[in-house]
Amino acid sequence: MSDQTTSGPVLAADGTPLKRSLARALRLQKMRALALIAPLLLFVLITFIAPIADMLFRSVENQIVSETLPQTVVALADWDPTTGEAPDEAVYRALAADLKVAVEDKTHTRLGSRLNYELTGASSLFRKSGRKVKRMDLESDTSFKEAFTDIDRKWGEVAIWETIQTYSPKYTNGYFLNAVDMRKGPDGPEARPENQQIYMMLFGRTLFMSLVITMSCIILGYPVAWLLANLPTRTSNLLMILVLLPFWTSLLVRTSAWKVMLQQQGVINDTLVWLGLVADDARLVMINNQFGTIVAMTHILLPFMILPMYSVMQTIQPSYLRAAKSMGATNWTAFWRVYFPQSVPGIGAGSILVFILSIGYYITPEIVGGNTGTFISNRIAYHISSSLNWGLAAALGAILLAVVLLLYYVYDKIVGIDNVKLGG
Repeated sequence: MSDQTTSGPVLAADGTPLKRSLARALRLQKMRALALIAPLLLFVLITFIAPIADMLFRSVENQIVSETLPQTVVALADWDPTTGEAPDEAVYRALAADLKVAVEDKTHTRLGSRLNYELTGASSLFRKSGRKVKRMDLESDTSFKEAFTDIDRKWGEVAIWETIQTYSPKYTNGYFLNAVDMRKGPDGPEARPENQQIYMMLFGRTLFMSLVITMSCIILGYPVAWLLANLPTRTSNLLMILVLLPFWTSLLVRTSAWKVMLQQQGVINDTLVWLGLVADDARLVMINNQFGTIVAMTHILLPFMILPMYSVMQTIQPSYLRAAKSMGATNWTAFWRVYFPQSVPGIGAGSILVFILSIGYYITPEIVGGNTGTFISNRIAYHISSSLNWGLAAALGAILLAVVLLLYYVYDKIVGIDNVKLGG
């Protein structure tokens, strides 16, 4: 009887094998857990993953040329722009046929706007030609090449045809090349003229100023966090209200206040003149430059540095410092050798938070930065809202995202992301 009991499968109360019953219960538990987090996953997918995927797609998508001028693209495939001569009659005939359809569908203006990003004047050229091409007879024996050059002499130049041919593939790296101050040429990528190079300078300025802002927040925030962590609880809570107070005020209002304070006739310059530190005719220029952006953004992002450092410092036991002093350490040695290393995780958490926030900031540099204090994010916003060059904006955003991820990876390798703490 004992041998039969031990050799057979262990059964649950309902008679099914216990192993199968436990597996089914575990599956049900996982399905309930998944059902609970499904709304959050769906929200993240729709509001975060999908926009990033769309941005990456827009940065390489270029179907408008091949879809609007399908016959022209095919006829233009064998044309060699290095000859310095315009294409033959067949290409112009194909262009007339494509433009007739495009004008009816009202897509020729969109095509012109796309090519205008690469060749100035392409937008007006397509609008003008669209009005005239309606009257062309595709069955006539007239020269379509002469007809188009009569509309605008640019149709007889190599530049417009080279641009159409270069950007005829459905996918292009042209946006990314533009984002790094390069362009597509007949022989491959080539550098843009020096007077047209702006984006690499903006990327460098953005990284440099973000690092300066992060360092400023560390220098100003560390003493404040130390005081909050070491003062009595009642006093610390009152001071914490002052740290959180800026969150109760609109970001736009705080930035505008700095614009008023930093201008040459503002509060700070008036005070310096009143104290005799600055002559009235030599007031400091602190607005519409990098200094104004750094000051305003340091003030705005300072709480994001203080809070993580304060959270970590609260967990550091005062007995560690007392033990160090009892062993002969001075106040400075006890702080530097015992207290500071334990507060580094808070500095790391605050630095990552402040740096990532500052590298993508838009409103503050736009208001107080002027020409020399704006970030790459301001240029991205310009292409999205003004020039409507969404492909270039997507490429710039993708590069900025890649830079942030790369710096995060480097930080993880050097410092270790596991060492970053928010307290506890």
